[in-house]
Amino acid sequence: MPLALYALAAGAFGIGVTEFVIMGLLLEVSADLGVSIAAAGLLISGYALGVVVGAPLLTAFTSRWPRKTLLIALMAIFTAGNAACALAPTYGTLMAARMLTALAHGTFFGVGSVVATGLVAPDRKASAIAIMFTGLTVATILGVPLGSWIGQQFGWRVTFWTVTLVGLAALAVIAAFVPKDTATPEAGDWRADFRAMGRRPVLLGLLTTVLGYAGVFAVFTYIAPLLTDIAGFAESAVSPILLVFGGGLIVGNLVGGRLADRHLAPTVFGSLIVLAAVLALMTFAVRNPVSAVIFVGLLGASAFATVPPLQMWVLEKAGGAGKSLASSFNIAAFNLGNALGAWLGGVVIAHGPGLGSVAWIAALLPLAALPVAFLSLRRDSGRPGVVESTV
Repeated sequence: MPLALYALAAGAFGIGVTEFVIMGLLLEVSADLGVSIAAAGLLISGYALGVVVGAPLLTAFTSRWPRKTLLIALMAIFTAGNAACALAPTYGTLMAARMLTALAHGTFFGVGSVVATGLVAPDRKASAIAIMFTGLTVATILGVPLGSWIGQQFGWRVTFWTVTLVGLAALAVIAAFVPKDTATPEAGDWRADFRAMGRRPVLLGLLTTVLGYAGVFAVFTYIAPLLTDIAGFAESAVSPILLVFGGGLIVGNLVGGRLADRHLAPTVFGSLIVLAAVLALMTFAVRNPVSAVIFVGLLGASAFATVPPLQMWVLEKAGGAGKSLASSFNIAAFNLGNALGAWLGGVVIAHGPGLGSVAWIAALLPLAALPVAFLSLRRDSGRPGVVESTV
């Protein structure tokens, strides 16, 4: 794999830390800015909203830009956004800075996925996407716990200054190792690109992503109370157990990418089935400490095994029109799935049947994604060459 892929992974690492590190700093932020913990939690929702709304719009606006130039500009936005977070004097300015930073998120992963697939042979495209997303998994394993510890020891603003330095380093390696564009990027009519996103197979592919990942976050959002209230672990054991989840992320990401290179459509269907099975069995597994730890790792593996195939799935559905836009829309779909899953898990806990039932209800979401993916495949069956390119 070329060094440019690891430069993209460095950018993905920084963005991943920014997205999730706030979860470990809610108490510090709420105390410092004089807001409730619930209000501080909205900083996560605000970021997700920035990704969902900003990713497709910014991608369309910059569709004529050379991709390397765009990636550098996005990392500059990311770096400036984190510096603004560190300097934010009020809750409102911190929310605005978070949403500014989120603008870079979806477009970076969307355009970065297209760049990554262009750096390798056709039979390695999904693996290339997996390498880039490894930066996100490493951020989950190492970056977020480290950032939370820095914030707890030295103040939450120091965490954002640290991520600002990560952004500068990522910008430098992208500038050094990502090659210049050898062809004109998608300089077509952005209206035509948006119309291509409105094709039924593309919309069904995006819905597959939303449903599949909603199942993951319906459980992962509430993994701490599942481990403490159901499995019986002490609160101090949650962070070490989450390292097992992170290890599963890396394994699942790389395996999912390798399998999707060989057989894309079967990998999409197979990864969704495995994810549903793991979620369903977690209902029973979390009642025993040993099996709970094992299934936390399996959840990580099955969750990220879906990422490279789902990303490639939507790129295939988009065809030749607006690949960067399609890729960015799919990143937005992942974030929409995160929000939907977290909301559904909260409803189950607050209104019944309760925390112990979250996992099996979450399993229904990737199961619901299966017929949607099948319809997407059927809708393309009349177009010459499409089925062959996805199976």
